[in-house]
Amino acid sequence: MSLPDVLARIRAAEARAGRLQGSARLVAVTKGHLLEEIRARVLTHGDFPLGENRGQEVRDKVREWSETAQGVPQPEWHCIGPLQSNKVKYLERVALIHAIEDVSQAEVVAEYAQKWGHAPGVLLQLHNGEAQKHGIEPERLGAVLSGVRATGLDVLGLMVMAPYEQPDEARRIFRETAQRAHDLGLAELSMGMSGDFETAVEEGSTLVRVGSALFEE
Repeated sequence: MSLPDVLARIRAAEARAGRLQGSARLVAVTKGHLLEEIRARVLTHGDFPLGENRGQEVRDKVREWSETAQGVPQPEWHCIGPLQSNKVKYLERVALIHAIEDVSQAEVVAEYAQKWGHAPGVLLQLHNGEAQKHGIEPERLGAVLSGVRATGLDVLGLMVMAPYEQPDEARRIFRETAQRAHDLGLAELSMGMSGDFETAVEEGSTLVRVGSALFEE
């Protein structure tokens, strides 16, 4: 699927939900792909945030971009998680971290932010009920939010992952996450991936993380 096709489906989902066109942003998940591919598949169509989950890969791509795209500003890099505290040192150029799971992670990010002279925005990852998945249990969300804010980081919203190939369950999780964000006064919702991003947009997602749909042949 081409990026324009993905965008068209996002815009159609916005329209079905009665949302403002452009209120959901595409985050192109580029982990494991070369800059040449990323330029061809993503950046030829406009400036989109690029989502990575490995700190070293972010570092290497930032460096390669500086060396090969002289004079062209860096893309907006996002760390989509899961976050490894010992890899935070590589995330200096990241604008948004999607997957803070506990206060200790936030403390590490805040410590490095002091060294960098700037801090990324952060989202809190909500647990979706699957035993093998990462995230904050709903009953702990308020306490973790307070603890992360105490580090000085700006908590912009929530992130959640839905179970694969369970559309009804995905819709329920997206809807409940949107309600939790609303109740907490948080504006950003990172919800939806290649298999369920349209449902996520219908339920209020502001950031959809799409990778395989963009790079599949």
